[in-house]
Amino acid sequence: MMRIVTRLHTALFCAFTATLLIAAEPNIITNAPTGSIELRRNIPEMIEADGHLRFSFGEERMVLPRGLQPSLLRTASGALVLQAQVPEKPFPTSRMVYPWAMETRVSRDDGNTWVVLPLKAGENGLNMEGGAVQLRDGTILALDTYITPSTRTNEGLGQLYTSTNDWRTLEGPKEVVFEIPGADFYCSKDDGGHPHDAQRLHRRILELPDGDLLTTFYGFLKGDSTPSTYMPSMMKSRVILVRSKDKGQHWKMVSTVAVDPKIGTEGFGEPVLARVSKGPKAGRLICFMRTGRELREAFSDDEGVTWSPHQPRVFAGLDIYRAELWVDHFRNFKGSKGRLLDENNPDDLRGAVVDPELIELRSGLLVAAFGVRIPQKACWAHPEHSWNGNYLAVSSDHGETWSNVVRMTSGVLTTHYMAIEETLTDNKLFVTYDLGAWSKGMKRDVWGRFVDVAVKTK
Repeated sequence: MMRIVTRLHTALFCAFTATLLIAAEPNIITNAPTGSIELRRNIPEMIEADGHLRFSFGEERMVLPRGLQPSLLRTASGALVLQAQVPEKPFPTSRMVYPWAMETRVSRDDGNTWVVLPLKAGENGLNMEGGAVQLRDGTILALDTYITPSTRTNEGLGQLYTSTNDWRTLEGPKEVVFEIPGADFYCSKDDGGHPHDAQRLHRRILELPDGDLLTTFYGFLKGDSTPSTYMPSMMKSRVILVRSKDKGQHWKMVSTVAVDPKIGTEGFGEPVLARVSKGPKAGRLICFMRTGRELREAFSDDEGVTWSPHQPRVFAGLDIYRAELWVDHFRNFKGSKGRLLDENNPDDLRGAVVDPELIELRSGLLVAAFGVRIPQKACWAHPEHSWNGNYLAVSSDHGETWSNVVRMTSGVLTTHYMAIEETLTDNKLFVTYDLGAWSKGMKRDVWGRFVDVAVKTK
C-alpha cells in the first residue's frame, strides 16, 4: 500500500493475528505460525554475488523500541540520528501530521547507546521522512514530509528545520514555499480513504557542487485522476523534482520524474534520489520509485531538467510477478477479500517492492535498500516465505548493474521499510529496519546492524 498519509495503513497491523514475536534477547526472534516455538536469528545471505565484493555483518541490535519505518541521518561527527513512528497519538494541530507520533534518538558512540531527543512541549516536531542533509558548511537541514496547500494558486507550504550544533538542538519549523505549477492538493484521498490535502516529500535532499539543493516528492498535478486499483478514492501519484537556490528557503519545481496512469497499483511514489559523483556518468541523477508492484527507475544527466523513460529495476531475479514460484505455498490461504490465493486470484498473489533507499558511498559504490512483500498483502498474516523481507543491493558500476544482493531478513514480519547511511569508515554502513507488529501481545522495534563492504583485491 502507498504511504500517502499512513505510509502503510496502520490499522492492518492492529487487525490481524500475527505470527512472529520479538524476543528480549538481541538477534533472537520467535517465529511460531503453527503454535510451536522456534528460536531463529536473522542471518543475512547473499542471493547474488559477482565475486568482487566481500560483505561482513555486525550483530543485530535493537535501536528504537516500539518503532516502525525508520529514517536515518549520519552527521559529519559520526552521530547517527534515527527517527521512527511509535504507537502514540500526535498532539492536536491544524496542520497535517502523521497519525502516529514520531520519536527521534541519537547515538554519538557508534550505535552503542541511543538518547531520546524530547519534543518541545505540545509540538509534534519534524517528520524526517521528508529528508535531511548536512551541508558542506556544517549546517543540517531537514524537511517535514508534508507540503500543504497555500492560499496562493500553484504554491505549497513546507516546514524547514535547522541544526548548527550536530543535532543537539533543532530549530524550527520555518515555513518555506514550494512553487508547483498546476499542483492539485485536493484530488486524492489517502490509502485508507481519508482526506489527504497534501503532497509528500520523501527521503533524500542533495547538495549540488554549486550549493543548490534538490529533492523529490510525490503527489498530484491537475489532471491526475486515475484511481488506485485497491482504493478508488486514492489517485495514482507522480514523482516531482524541486530545486532550491537559497538553502531550502524557497523551492521551485524542475520537472516530473515519472508519471504514467498505466503503471502499478499506485502510480509513482516513495522516491529516493542519488547523485553519481564518480566514473563516466559523474553528475547523473538516479531516482528509484515505488509503484505498488515493481520498483522503477529513471535517470537524468542535466540535473533533473529531463529524465529517461522510467524502467523496471529487478534485483537478483526477484520478480514480483512470478507468482507461480510461490503459489503452492499460499494456495490454501485466503486473501484480504476472502478469496483463495491461487491462480484464479493473481492480483492478491503477486508481490510488491516498497520504499527504495539509495546512497552513493565515498568509494563510488552505490547501495540500494528495498523491501519485497510476498504476497503483497497476505504477507502480514503469512510472512514466512523466503522472498518476503529486507534487502541490500550494491552496484560497482554507478548503477548500470547490481550484481551483489543481500537478503537481510527473510520470512519474518516487517513493514519492509529500511534506512541506511555510510559511517565515518569508508564502505561501512549502518542498516536499519523494523521487526514485529503492534497487534495484541506483540512487539515492534527498529533494529540495526553494521555492514562492511570490502572490494576484493586481485
